Amino acid sequence: LQVNLKKGVPSNCVNETCTAGAGSLLVEFGILSHLIGDSTFEWVARRAVRALWNLRSNETGLLGNVVNIQTGDWVGKQSGLGAGMDSFYEYLLKSYILFGDSEDLEMFNAVYESIQNHLRRGREACNEGEGDPPLYVNVNMFNGEIMNTWIDSLQAFFPGLQVLMGDVEDAICLHAFYYAIWKRFGALPERYNWQLQAPDVMFYPLRPELVESTYLLYQATKNPFYLHVGMDILESLEKYTKVRCGYATLHHVIEKSKEDRMESFFLSETCKYLYLLFDEDNPLHRSGSKYIFTTEGHILPVIKLFREKPWQDVFPKEEDTFANSEVDYRPANSSINCSRVSSERRFALPLKGIYMRQIDQMVGLV
Repeated sequence: LQVNLKKGVPSNCVNETCTAGAGSLLVEFGILSHLIGDSTFEWVARRAVRALWNLRSNETGLLGNVVNIQTGDWVGKQSGLGAGMDSFYEYLLKSYILFGDSEDLEMFNAVYESIQNHLRRGREACNEGEGDPPLYVNVNMFNGEIMNTWIDSLQAFFPGLQVLMGDVEDAICLHAFYYAIWKRFGALPERYNWQLQAPDVMFYPLRPELVESTYLLYQATKNPFYLHVGMDILESLEKYTKVRCGYATLHHVIEKSKEDRMESFFLSETCKYLYLLFDEDNPLHRSGSKYIFTTEGHILPVIKLFREKPWQDVFPKEEDTFANSEVDYRPANSSINCSRVSSERRFALPLKGIYMRQIDQMVGLV
């Protein structure tokens, strides 16, 4: 979607956007509103989120990945965790953490439940029981049927989001899956076919998502295993992507051929999360977790100013999104449900050996 700031949307413009693009404005626009005392920016961002939310499937509770903003029709009906959808989920939870609006938390918990019901495959528990390791697949938003057998590298952000909402055990298992792919190739291919155990799209543009989840899991568990993961990632980057003037995108994760480009997110996110992973004494880590990261890796303080709304009644809710819901989702994010990692487990593998080997076999590592 292109917008002329003077004349609006051109008549010949394609009026399609991805769910993440339209639904990931609330954190930055909300902060802007709080800083300058003008509710307009938060209101328009929140209106976009509500518009997308009201287009979700009545059957599954899922959203698609591409929508026509004029008609409200879903152009892309795929529902997954990766490209086109990732930061939509992320900003529902982070907006609640920053601004304290219960509507954001209710939407996040509702969509998280739909994700667990329709996207998640494998055994129920991460670290016990029988069956395949947990895996989140791409499905049709209307019926939950699998649409393809690939996952993309952007989905590696999701374990970090699970840490923020307290589902640490499931985050451990999903992170181990992406790390196993990294160990096999020394990078994350842009798309990986979990059925064929092979990359579908070969390039790796130095993305930060696996590093981000590694950092957040280390902060949550303090298990030195995640320092080992970070060192493994760092050594791979040094070995395969370092060039004379920086670090290069891998054109082919098997052949290790390179492209003449280094994306800006490599410095702003990948390097930042790696640095923070190993910098135990960083002032950020002594703030009592009073901060969050934007989807682009910018650090934001969680402060009282962002919880205050002097314009509370200026733009009332357009409708009560959960007026007909009898389910109270809020306890899903309460501290009593946050998976605490015992001190005994902090110096052992986060997953039992049998499940680690199972994941390695799943990606063709052994």
